[in-house]
Amino acid sequence: MMREILFLAHRIPWPADRGDKIRSHHILKRLCEMAPVHVGTFADDDRDMGFAEAMDGLVASRHVELRSKPQWQAGIEGLLTGQPISVRSFASPSIQSWVNARIASGVVSHIFCFSGQMAQYVPMDFRGRFIMDFVDVDSAKFESYAGEGHSLMRWVNRREGRVLARFESEIAQRADASLLVSEAEAKLFQDRTGASTVMAMGNGIDTGFYDPDGQYNKLHPPFPDPLIVFTGQMDYRPNVEAVSDFAHHAMPMIRAQHPEATFAIVGRNPTQAVSDLSMLPGVQVTGAVDDVRTWLAAADVIVAPLRIARGIQNKVLEAMAMAKPVIASPAAAEGIDAEHGQHLFVEENIAAEAARVCALLAEPGSGLAIGQAARMHVIAHYGWRSQLALLDRLMGLVTDDPQ
Repeated sequence: MMREILFLAHRIPWPADRGDKIRSHHILKRLCEMAPVHVGTFADDDRDMGFAEAMDGLVASRHVELRSKPQWQAGIEGLLTGQPISVRSFASPSIQSWVNARIASGVVSHIFCFSGQMAQYVPMDFRGRFIMDFVDVDSAKFESYAGEGHSLMRWVNRREGRVLARFESEIAQRADASLLVSEAEAKLFQDRTGASTVMAMGNGIDTGFYDPDGQYNKLHPPFPDPLIVFTGQMDYRPNVEAVSDFAHHAMPMIRAQHPEATFAIVGRNPTQAVSDLSMLPGVQVTGAVDDVRTWLAAADVIVAPLRIARGIQNKVLEAMAMAKPVIASPAAAEGIDAEHGQHLFVEENIAAEAARVCALLAEPGSGLAIGQAARMHVIAHYGWRSQLALLDRLMGLVTDDPQ
């Protein structure tokens, strides 16, 4: 019988302004409809800490801690303990003490753990129900990095991929269920770990919020037509690599046919490498914005040219919900149930992406049509309520037995 839930997340699920926080935000809200929830989580910065009070009135208790451990310290701890560096980055004695106290109180019957880094806090002797949302196969991401960069970073990423894969497997064997964001990620994870209770629980989209007819500020002053937009967290390596590649290689091809075209890179915490892209002709780097819908609504085309991507890209679904034509790489489109040429365009390389952008800019009517089809598709298949229906069964509210 469910009593109370312990919810652990590597980032505070407020505000829901980036992919992982959007997912954790909606999962937490659904869990709070089931039972009292105690939340243990980290804030990346003072801005995030300011949202801790947003959970008051929704959750039974909370512990929000500012994550300040430098990466070099996490690296040393990882090497000394044999643990993944990414796990040591989120290691905190105070959070462990808080978790232990909640469990010792005897009220916690279920633990929902969001992101593998937080699984370290689940006691080995916990006898309640333990649901682990890995979201993506993080170890595979580090393995993909191991072939790039200088020799030290290749070694670090190769080690991280190997050690993290072992950690993921150990946690999956303990958990009552392991969740991944798509069927493709779930199959990959099951093949790598051999775990028997692996399943997909997809991301959803709030189509009432991401609505082209909704209430939000319009872009002012308007950018010169045409406008190409990329959205995302701009200190995340796959996003950095994607916009760098597009700005350096696709934009010259596009501007050869559409000299006034602007590529807007929209997202918080741009690295120096991303900020420097604003020196290129036709490239604008915005940094954090008040409302991403303002930029999505103003765009003629949305691009998601990621070469490395794990799971489902919320940025693609958000743009589709805003009735915009989306051009995605195969990696960015993986896991999204949508048809090329009907709901979005999936292009194999930078040259094909540039050619597709040019074609859409030359025929705006085709972009409008596919954008409308995209929105209807997202409304029909990607509402949060339907995506999270699996939670009821996993938390024991319903069973597979019709009797």
